[in-house]
Amino acid sequence: MEALAGVDAVIHLAGAGVSDKRWTKKYKAEILNSRLLGTTTIAKAVAIVKPQVFISASAIGWYGESGNRAVVETDRVGDDFLAAVCREWESAADLAGDVRTVKLRTGLVLDPTGGALGKMLPIFRFGLGGKLSNGKQWWSWITLHDQIRAIAFLLENKISGPVNLTSPNPVTNSEFTAGLARALHRPALFPVPALALKIVLGGFSAEVLGSKKVMPQALTEAGFTFDYPHISSALEKLVD
Repeated sequence: MEALAGVDAVIHLAGAGVSDKRWTKKYKAEILNSRLLGTTTIAKAVAIVKPQVFISASAIGWYGESGNRAVVETDRVGDDFLAAVCREWESAADLAGDVRTVKLRTGLVLDPTGGALGKMLPIFRFGLGGKLSNGKQWWSWITLHDQIRAIAFLLENKISGPVNLTSPNPVTNSEFTAGLARALHRPALFPVPALALKIVLGGFSAEVLGSKKVMPQALTEAGFTFDYPHISSALEKLVD
C-alpha cells in the first residue's frame, strides 16, 4: 500500500511467459496463478488507493480459436486453456472497483530482442525459416514501439474495459514469414510440419497453429494511429 500512495496510474503487466516452458500440469498452474494472484492483490490495493487509472495486462488468447473470422473487444470469450486464463485474469482486474480499468488484450508483440521474433530471427538469418504448418493461420501482431505508444495513449484518454493491442492489419503466418524473409533478404523455403511443432512445443503448439484475426476497434475508434500498421514496414524497421 505504501508503494502505491499518491500514484496517478498503475500499469500491471506481470505473468509467467506462456511460451517459456512446456505446458505441464504444474506450469499451466503457474501461468494461471502468476496472473490471478498478482492481479487480485494489486487490484484490491488499487480499489483502496484510487489512482486515476488501472491498466492491467490480458491477451488475445481471450478469443480462443477464431479462424478467418475477425473479432473485436465485444466478442465472447473462447473455450480453450488460455481463454480460461484470460477470463480469470480480467475478472481479477475488476476488483479495482470504480477506478477506471483498462484490460490490454495484447497480440504477438514484435521486438528483435525477445519474444517470438527474437526466437525466429536467428533461424531466418541462416535462410532456414519458413511457414509454420500450412501457414494459413492468422497472426495478430503489434510492434513493441506501438504497444508502448498505445499504453501511453490509454493513460491519457478516458477509455475503459478491454482494448485489443494489435495492428489493424493482421496477417497470415505465410505472409508474416515471407515478410520476415524479404526483410532479411533470405529465402523462406523450409516449412515446419504441424507434427514437429506439437512434439517440440507441446500444448503451446495450439497457439502457434491456431488462428486469431483480432482487430483494434477500441483504439482506432478513440483516434489512436499506429506508426507501424503494416507488417512489411514493421519488419524492415525491426531487423534493420
